[in-house]
Amino acid sequence: MRLYESVFIARQDISSAQVETMADEFAGIITEAGGKIHKREYWGLRSLAYRIKKNRKGHYIMFNLETDAATLKEYERIMGLNEDVLRFLNIRIEEVDESPSIIMQNKGERGDRGDRGDRGDRGSRPPRAEVPKAEAPKAEAPAEDKAEAPAEDSKTEE
Repeated sequence: MRLYESVFIARQDISSAQVETMADEFAGIITEAGGKIHKREYWGLRSLAYRIKKNRKGHYIMFNLETDAATLKEYERIMGLNEDVLRFLNIRIEEVDESPSIIMQNKGERGDRGDRGDRGDRGSRPPRAEVPKAEAPKAEAPAEDKAEAPAEDSKTEE
């Protein structure tokens, strides 16, 4: 049996629970045929680089699995038939990396924004002064230059 990494994207309008159920069904295909799921990660609802089937976001799920070629073909066939799967990609790998994937490692880190805290460095804001609302003069629509329609060429009789 060979090792594969499989990532699929599910539609944005299904719930996380439905995505997990769908992932369980796909995992069941592999395990029933004697394969093994080494790692399973839910990467969450992420933005797509471009619209796919009118969707701008999708639920990403990644499997590291061990199975034979016939089972993988059936797994791909069922994924292709499922309307909730936007895209999938299966690649062969040499070994399973047991550590969390790069996506999962970066998921909790948002260090680029820094600690904003209570914004104590700004100081306090003065209270807003009430400004009476004066009626603004109504702007007139700009006059459109009406282009005269060219006169129809009349036939001259000779």
